[in-house]
Amino acid sequence: MRLPAARALDGVDVAIVGVPFDSGATFRSGARFGPRRIREASTMIWGYNRVLDVAPARVLSIVDYGDISVVPVDIRTTMAHITQEVAHILAAGTRVITLGGDHSISLPLLRAHAAHFGELALIHFDAHPDMWDEEFEGQPYSHGTSFRRALEEGLMDPAATIQIGIRGPLGDPADIAYPQKKGVAIIPIEQAFDMGVPAIIAAMRERVGQRPVYVSLDIDAVDPAFAPGTGTPEVGGFSSFQMLQLVRGLRGLNIVGFDLVEVNPPYDHGNITAILAANLAFEFLSLLACPVN
Repeated sequence: MRLPAARALDGVDVAIVGVPFDSGATFRSGARFGPRRIREASTMIWGYNRVLDVAPARVLSIVDYGDISVVPVDIRTTMAHITQEVAHILAAGTRVITLGGDHSISLPLLRAHAAHFGELALIHFDAHPDMWDEEFEGQPYSHGTSFRRALEEGLMDPAATIQIGIRGPLGDPADIAYPQKKGVAIIPIEQAFDMGVPAIIAAMRERVGQRPVYVSLDIDAVDPAFAPGTGTPEVGGFSSFQMLQLVRGLRGLNIVGFDLVEVNPPYDHGNITAILAANLAFEFLSLLACPVN
């Protein structure tokens, strides 16, 4: 959006942070190019959100903080870098919108946010629960294990967690039974379409209340007809418009952080996935510019 690039945080309300890391991906890599392509697509976005009636950059001081240093061959070191850098930003009183990268980055982001705000409520848009114990033999960290580790570490309250848009084949019934057993609310895509967007929004708002809430959006929550540039596409998802409606429905919640992950430019067509992601990031900024109820 042509916002200033800066790492000085004095008086800064929101920092856009890139994490160009995809070594946690299991099907097809390329999400490391996501932050750059989303930034490129964002140059076409004007500053006023007509639906939410707010111009974020007129209400908030916003900077592009640049990218966090990653180590492609070392997921643990990369996670430590993410947690440390984001903790530094939060300590300055600045909110963070993170552009991924694969979904493994959500775990260190949640670590930083939970350390600052306490146990979090979570709204998670995704085709997958990302609650596997191990995606590779003996390896606890990948883009499919982030939220299981987060539950185990007490970073989020399962009673205030909701996952929306889950669909596609599973490796085992336990993939979805585990989060349900722990008390996580799940709205699979069939139920979501039966409910309709207003009812989904009501369910999300009821679930999290006014607790500090973190929002994680995997672009594969959107149908690959609208967002083909992603690492693990699943047919039968939300449309671009439905995704915009769902995000706008979070207006007034006590949102403390966002991530938008799994944009994979090598598999994008005409940059339509990156364009959608840039617009969703703009909606995130707009939500932060709106007053909390």
